[in-house]
Amino acid sequence: MNVWAIAEVGQGRLSPISLELVAAARELADRMGERAEVVLLGYQVEDEAQELIRRGADLVYLADDPTLADYSTEGYLAILAALVQAKRPLVLLLGDTEMGQDLAPRLAQRLGTGLISGCTRLEMDLTEWLLLGTSPAYDDRLMVTSSIPEGRPQMATLRPGAIEPFPPDDWRTGSVEKVSVERVEPVVKIVEGGLEVPRPRLEEARVVVAGGRGMGGPEGFEMLRELAELLGGAVGASRGAVDEGWIGEEHWVGGAGGKTVKPDLYIACGISGAIQHYLGVKESKYIVAINTDERAPIMDLADVGVVGDVHEVVPALIEALKAQQEG
Repeated sequence: MNVWAIAEVGQGRLSPISLELVAAARELADRMGERAEVVLLGYQVEDEAQELIRRGADLVYLADDPTLADYSTEGYLAILAALVQAKRPLVLLLGDTEMGQDLAPRLAQRLGTGLISGCTRLEMDLTEWLLLGTSPAYDDRLMVTSSIPEGRPQMATLRPGAIEPFPPDDWRTGSVEKVSVERVEPVVKIVEGGLEVPRPRLEEARVVVAGGRGMGGPEGFEMLRELAELLGGAVGASRGAVDEGWIGEEHWVGGAGGKTVKPDLYIACGISGAIQHYLGVKESKYIVAINTDERAPIMDLADVGVVGDVHEVVPALIEALKAQQEG
């Protein structure tokens, strides 16, 4: 009857969605009077298993093997399907991320159960022991609550940023159970690896560098990409910049069709700060605004406002960061 979450790692570290998933599992398990358990697959990630316990897990199933250093559909699917069939959790949560969107439907099909995708809220009907997953529909204009009356485990994917992670508790105790790894020959093999570090998805990024019409054109966003790369972040954009065709719609932050972000640091470059945009970034821990207009709405909303031309301020910031990294 336990609640499970499937953790994600990148470069040997837990991704932000992992901490949100363990918080969601913990909340559901507490309501049910059951245990919150997490499955962690990766290589040299034993320290991350302890972090999951500090964040709310009672038990971590750890599959640590060189073959799991990079995500592969076949390898993860084989391990998870076997583990779920052996342990039989009631609820199984994954992130609504690239990995989760690839893995969750395949795992649900393998297990013969259903899947509630893209949830922003999870609840438990304790009368019927049904997981209730609420997710946006029709371009986020309608919220729909779904359940899986018959299939087990009840599976759902959680949208990044939907749940606030628990702070680490160094006094929490839990256990780690090592899982044997079934070697599966991947369909796709990585024959040569580059040095480029993949950027985080916009909804998961701890740093977001966003631009508006003040960037002046697509070349302005190339400058923002360089800054985001130096900070290990993602690039966002206002509705205006997207409408101009300077950057793809997948970067749109705020508004009815844009993404909601919750980074530690949000840097708004040349964005006036309409209310629709602010609603998409208001839960950022720290907002820095760069704008030539000191009366722009974003300046009142920011923790720090820099009055200046983004085409001068951002290059100077890039050079300072490069000098710091080289030094």
